[in-house]
Amino acid sequence: MVLVFFMTKGFYSVLRYLGVPRFTTQIISQEILGVLSEFGYGLFMFLIGVKMDLGMINRTGQKALCSGIACVLVPLVVGLLVQTKLTSSYFKLTADEMFKLPFMTATHCLTPFPVVACLLEDLKILNSEIGRLGMSAALVSDMFSVFLLFLGTLAKMVEESSARRSMLGIGSSIGYIIVVVAILRPAMYWVIRQTPENRPVKKTYLNIIIIVVLSSGVLSHMYGQGFHFGPFILGLAVPAGPPLGSAIEANLGLFVSDVLLPIFVTISSIRTDFLSLKYFKTDAFTQVNGILILVALVAKFLASIAAPLYCNMAFSDALAIAFILSCKGIVNLAAYTNFRDNQTINDPTFVLAITSVLVTATVAPIAVNFLYDPSRKYAGYQRRNMMHLKPNAELKILACIHRSTNMPAVINLLDAACPSIEHPIGVYVLHLIELVGRASPIFISHELQKKTVSNVSYSDNVILYFNQFVRENLGAVSLSLFTTISAPKYMHEDICTLALDKVVSLVVLPFHRTWSIDGSVESEDNNIRTLNCSVLDRAPCSVGILVDRGYLGRSTSIVAPQSSFYVAIVFLGGKDDREALAFAKRMAKDPTISLTVIRLVSTTNEGVDSDWDSVLDAEELKCFRYNDVDERYLLYMEEAVKDGPQTTFLLRSIADKYDLIIVGRRYEVQSSQTVGLSEWSQFPELGTIGDLLASPDFNCRASILVVQQQRMMRQ
Repeated sequence: MVLVFFMTKGFYSVLRYLGVPRFTTQIISQEILGVLSEFGYGLFMFLIGVKMDLGMINRTGQKALCSGIACVLVPLVVGLLVQTKLTSSYFKLTADEMFKLPFMTATHCLTPFPVVACLLEDLKILNSEIGRLGMSAALVSDMFSVFLLFLGTLAKMVEESSARRSMLGIGSSIGYIIVVVAILRPAMYWVIRQTPENRPVKKTYLNIIIIVVLSSGVLSHMYGQGFHFGPFILGLAVPAGPPLGSAIEANLGLFVSDVLLPIFVTISSIRTDFLSLKYFKTDAFTQVNGILILVALVAKFLASIAAPLYCNMAFSDALAIAFILSCKGIVNLAAYTNFRDNQTINDPTFVLAITSVLVTATVAPIAVNFLYDPSRKYAGYQRRNMMHLKPNAELKILACIHRSTNMPAVINLLDAACPSIEHPIGVYVLHLIELVGRASPIFISHELQKKTVSNVSYSDNVILYFNQFVRENLGAVSLSLFTTISAPKYMHEDICTLALDKVVSLVVLPFHRTWSIDGSVESEDNNIRTLNCSVLDRAPCSVGILVDRGYLGRSTSIVAPQSSFYVAIVFLGGKDDREALAFAKRMAKDPTISLTVIRLVSTTNEGVDSDWDSVLDAEELKCFRYNDVDERYLLYMEEAVKDGPQTTFLLRSIADKYDLIIVGRRYEVQSSQTVGLSEWSQFPELGTIGDLLASPDFNCRASILVVQQQRMMRQ
């Protein structure tokens, strides 16, 4: 209403000088809003087509395939059977209403992909197991539904139009699809070839594509398929992801979703006249549709439960999938509005249909939130940390890579962990790529890459770099590489799920800040910081955040024969510090590493750990204190400090002596050694000591590894 008011005022303030009355400007404003709403929905469907990955159908598993087909086919068959029984025995409809009824039944059974994708994104479970299953099932059902609707629209054209016009409409639809496949899609690939790597697509190409999109919408509307048909088919022809798909999404996405689409929803919703329901008792067509809406919803819900249960899914998860696939949204709203506009349905039926959209769109997200918590599977009931590993057990580490600059530091850290045949390391590398221009996240195992969506090869430089590391440590290191293409706010799901599946003991995450050679902050990415915090909260194992101050990230190995690598561990006590000590023990086996254990002892008794923690600390420090390792490479020292300022002074005096400093996170753990420091902490994910060492004001060349031990349920 506010938009209508301002548009009317704006047009009147301009047109009044031409003598145009206020009433005329009000009509013009309404018409323009109507056109904008149609354009908005058409562009929305185009973007959905751009982001849809049809290659997912080839990779669809049994659960998704069964769920996708069942949630459309079962309600459709049941709805048609119920419709036949109602119209033959209980309700008397006109011939025109009998012809329209199957189209309404099919519409009630839709499971639109855009609706499911938006719901999962709003619930922030797009990358979860349920989210991926829902997206795959929705894609299968949507393709099935689009095919049925296309045939239904053609049948309606044949019935309502002359033979010549019907053939023209059918021929133009088929011809348009052929043009898109044979001409426009190759043209899209030509645009990609003309775009240099890591360079944006030219604005000229994007403007031409937008003009073609709008023209296709006008033409498809002229030939009876609706304005959105042409843009949607054209969107499917655009290669998803960068550079073209992501460029289109970046240029149109925000404007369409935040400006044009709300106009469409508002214009469609204000046509709903709830007072027209007073005719419900006397209108047989409305009564039949009301029954069919309910029957289709119940049949869809039961079918969506049955298929996952048949595939041995947990009942609560199957119930969540049923609510997701039964949800209605903007596509259903558009379909019902279109039927009302072309008088396929009357006002009371339209009100019932919109009510079904409103109810399911409200209940479904609430129910899914109640039924499904993606973080529950990460709950720590079984120990997965370094401290409780058997002495000669393989240490499994999940290393996360955002960009190529992260690789040298991570590889040097892995090298410093002293891989050997007696003490092997299993390395799982996850390359994290931001999802742009796609609706569905992609997870790739490079051991199975031949089964992926396209000929695009992801993470080539990561593969080459880590394969070289394996060759240098033959027999001591096993390697598995993965790539996830996902929105940053959902990447923690992929990290935690992979860590859980591979039973890793440590996840290594790059810090969100990078430093230049002179020690100044070069860049920072708050998306990475948010990701790190999410992993710390949910990880099913221990987590290490690697702060590379430049030295550790040198391209050449820093742990090499004829060279010395100086490592210090700052130990205050507690489970995180003991976990950091467990990682340092592996380093002590390498003769090229000089390890110093610095224990900060409080000069007061305030804020000391519990007696049991003290016992555990003493036990873990025993081998260092009594020097069970070669004394040439290990130094144990205790420093007495009274408070935070003394700790800061001590760390400043020694920081430049080391290449790597390992600390425990000790989040919200109070001790006299850190009194006064937490108030100045900028990055809580690093803990008090880690934040101090990573501060730009703390001028040191040492990189920092901040370790958090796995959080067990009882903790």
